[in-house]
Amino acid sequence: MTIGIGAIRCLLPGDRVEVTDLPDMRRLGDQEKEFVARSGVRTVGVFDGKAPADLAAQACRELLADAPTAPDQMILIGPRAPEVLIGSDACHVQYESGLPHTFPFTLDGLGCAGSSAAWSLARDLLVADPSRESILITYASRPTGVDRIRFPVTVIGDGAFAMTLVRGGRPVLRAHRMEADGRFHGLFRVDYKNTPVSEWREECRNNDQYAFDLAMQSRSRLGRLVDQVLADAGVSKADVTTTLMQNVTASAYTFYERSLGLPIHPVCREHLADLGHLGAMDVVLNLDRVLASGELRRGDLVLVLSNSPVAAWTVTLWEI
Repeated sequence: MTIGIGAIRCLLPGDRVEVTDLPDMRRLGDQEKEFVARSGVRTVGVFDGKAPADLAAQACRELLADAPTAPDQMILIGPRAPEVLIGSDACHVQYESGLPHTFPFTLDGLGCAGSSAAWSLARDLLVADPSRESILITYASRPTGVDRIRFPVTVIGDGAFAMTLVRGGRPVLRAHRMEADGRFHGLFRVDYKNTPVSEWREECRNNDQYAFDLAMQSRSRLGRLVDQVLADAGVSKADVTTTLMQNVTASAYTFYERSLGLPIHPVCREHLADLGHLGAMDVVLNLDRVLASGELRRGDLVLVLSNSPVAAWTVTLWEI
């Protein structure tokens, strides 16, 4: 029995804000403003006053509104900042989603790579226990504090998704690989213990390490993972119909297209420009929109790449 996607629900704001109108712009120096101008992000979507757990729960309710049975387990991809310390965001989302018999837990610490790691774990959970039929994955993107501009990384937008992996679902998860490098674990940080929320600022410990060392690591790691995933599935780059990745900056697409020899689907650039970076939601939204477009046929192969500055890298091959 194959395992694949049952359904996807993406929740996006109706309101868009021009990046140049964001309050953080007033605090930026010339170098930061130049970064924003070249990022490829024109607008971001904003959910005013909504917490990540509430958005994730809404996406789950909408996804499961007509589902005949509740999922067996729920994987919440950890938000950028938890709602409370000691409490449980996963149980919060379970309760607000109306899933009293679905066991929830959080997958955390992998940044943008969280969704890809989650669907790999969901597949393993279904393989491990034949009595399980469905695993729910959910996540919501909101900025850590008040700022949306993450120099030198990206510009944050709001959104949420819920998706299920089920037996017999499509696209089928054909192959998956992932790696992490703990040396980068503290490259980015927020001093939340000594400052109020209104003053939370994300700090990059070393811009050069991010721009050069991590970039070179990402190029070599993703290149190796792509080769391994394709070998696992017994196919080549020529067999891949579409390649998707997360939406961080416009220059990232050129960098990976050249280094991997794979064209990145235009929907990634479109979502980056319109919505900004949605964290672990990016690749789910991009995959959902390509599936809905009708441009793919049964049997086509879709390669999904993701990486994060913690640092983690994932590659997944889906068969339509």
